[in-house]
Amino acid sequence: MPDPAFDDPRLAAIYDALDPDRSDLDAYLAMVEDFGARSVLDLGCGTGVFALLLAERDLEVIGVDPAGASLDVARAKPGADRVTWIHGDASAIPAGVRVEVVTMTANVAQVFLTDADWHATLVACRDALRLGGRLIFESRDPERRAWEEWTEAATRSTTLIPGVGRVTDWVQVTDVDGELVTFQSPNIFEADGTVITSRSTLRFRSRAAIEESLRGTGFVVDEVRDAPDRPDRELVFVARRA
Repeated sequence: MPDPAFDDPRLAAIYDALDPDRSDLDAYLAMVEDFGARSVLDLGCGTGVFALLLAERDLEVIGVDPAGASLDVARAKPGADRVTWIHGDASAIPAGVRVEVVTMTANVAQVFLTDADWHATLVACRDALRLGGRLIFESRDPERRAWEEWTEAATRSTTLIPGVGRVTDWVQVTDVDGELVTFQSPNIFEADGTVITSRSTLRFRSRAAIEESLRGTGFVVDEVRDAPDRPDRELVFVARRA
């Protein structure tokens, strides 16, 4: 089940406004271009920011996401008719789809908490790729312990959103259990006092564990890059279907 941050209609509608700087996607756009890909499947596409950037470059684009509210936002954006939108997780990718690149941006890879779910997702990505096609995704480096900075004091902010008013939000860790980090994000709509709290859990897998899981599902790990927008904090994996 998707987190409320993505599937609550009121939160999905303000998601882009609360995170307007998507320069993190520049590296992904550059890689798609460098690989000469003409078809991309964006798994966990959310409100469609990356999928629409790809479509603007005349690529064949499929956006997949389990959060219906986020997809509603994506479908309402200019140019949305150039993207094929699919409501569901990786298991919803139609049989026979073959693309040159599959992407998971914004740390989507960390939402798969069990080994079984992660394995099934990688298998679905592999099957959606043409031979030699690439899977590209990022994951936070657990050695940097990013969750220690997820406190109200460090993350609280207020954003003035046209048509909505001021929204205050922050991130607060509530539990750390091995590789699993659970946190909550209150969203306060000051116009009417509504508070909607999204609760999420992410898994911080090690680089070695991720590489092993990729090899175990038929991928060759071509390289692991440092995330250019968050150096020494996130790892970008580039794997090729063997």
